[in-house]
Amino acid sequence: MSDQPAPAAESRRILALARRDRNAARREIALLPVEDQVALVCETPLPARREVLDLLPTPEAVIPELPEAELCFTAKAIGLADAAWLLAHATPEQVVACVDLDAWSSEDLVPDRARLGAWMSALAQAGEEALLGAARSLDAELLVLWLKDRIEVWLKPNDDDWEPAPGAQSLDGQFFFRARKEGDDLADLRMFLDVLFREDYWTYFRMLQGTTWELDTETEDWALRWRTGRLLDLGFPSWEEAMAIYGVLPEGALAELPEAEPAAEEVSWRLPIWMPRLPVSSASTRALYRALAGLGDAERRPQLLAFLALANRVAVADRLPLGDADSIPVAVEKAAELVSRGLEHVAAVRGMAVTDVLRRSTLLRLFRVGFTLSRGPRK
Repeated sequence: MSDQPAPAAESRRILALARRDRNAARREIALLPVEDQVALVCETPLPARREVLDLLPTPEAVIPELPEAELCFTAKAIGLADAAWLLAHATPEQVVACVDLDAWSSEDLVPDRARLGAWMSALAQAGEEALLGAARSLDAELLVLWLKDRIEVWLKPNDDDWEPAPGAQSLDGQFFFRARKEGDDLADLRMFLDVLFREDYWTYFRMLQGTTWELDTETEDWALRWRTGRLLDLGFPSWEEAMAIYGVLPEGALAELPEAEPAAEEVSWRLPIWMPRLPVSSASTRALYRALAGLGDAERRPQLLAFLALANRVAVADRLPLGDADSIPVAVEKAAELVSRGLEHVAAVRGMAVTDVLRRSTLLRLFRVGFTLSRGPRK
């Protein structure tokens, strides 16, 4: 991800031009390479992204290049009920990430059936190809939980006198199902099963067998395992690992620094959001941003990525909803506040510049110093 995304002023200029002359705005965007069109979309505030997306000459080339979380935020800003055209161009990896981020309860770490249902309905509206792709890329356990929330299923026994339950329907004469909730017409779910029955019978069979026999608790456990591994690839650790940031340090250890500069933190995950604009400035009220401003470009890049990794840990530890666009900014602000508090303390005790302290310490330790100070050090 670029350290210098397209200026936000450029997206405002394009929007202003579009309101005067949409064709002129389309012509300007068409001259941009795809990576610049992606930057233009991501630099546009969420409420206006639909307007920019409508100006793209080839949205099918741009949408698959959006960072996963940005696609999630954009679809939600448009409204999932109206985002089918967006999801029709999304990659399977993007769809899986959207569901991982938004279709889970951040409080008890179980699938949110209502949010999952909203994403599945949007995929159904996107067409059979999108729905079949989702069926093949989303975890079977997650899909089974969605089905179990919507339908009861019976497998026809070898009994000539057997009759299906009142209101039950079947696609194959073997599996029968009916809605659990009165008034649920099952249109999206029936479309899901129908495309599987025609295109991927084994998955169809697996889904209905699982709906009939699998236990919710065990299925949720497996779904959480798969999700946890994928979120780790996006820079979001497990809740237990994330909570380690809140370790309280002994009072005598708060200003400790290693003799040598620590090695730069190696970031092995891809950034699922567009690089946020941090207010790095020597005039900032936050010590962290003043310290970053004192670094050279080569030094600043790994520190910025390490800071975003720390903000991700804050978001997970504080159980912020990862599918909400406001969560990462909230986590960034909290991380910046506590790291800055730690920086200022160590710099004052050591008589050092905050930039020099940043070079000698890690952001995680400075965060812990700031957190310890915020609640009182232990003896």
